[in-house]
Amino acid sequence: MRDTSPKAQERYFELLRAQTPLERLESAARLSEGVRELARAGILAQHPDASPEVVNAYLAERLYGRQIAERLYPGLIGHDQ
Repeated sequence: MRDTSPKAQERYFELLRAQTPLERLESAARLSEGVRELARAGILAQHPDASPEVVNAYLAERLYGRQIAERLYPGLIGHDQ
């Protein structure tokens, strides 16, 4: 399923090819940060009273899985502090 026309998609790829490697890296970093902020917003919608540390724990769970999140943030997953 596509939400972009072939012409618009080709233009997007042209713009990407015109970027320097550093510009592409910067774009990717901005997109990654945007995705993290959307994930944080979703976590806060589900857990509105969660402390920043608990939000970070849930974010780690989404990004790296429960096992790693529990190692990084012991006892915080499932506890809205």
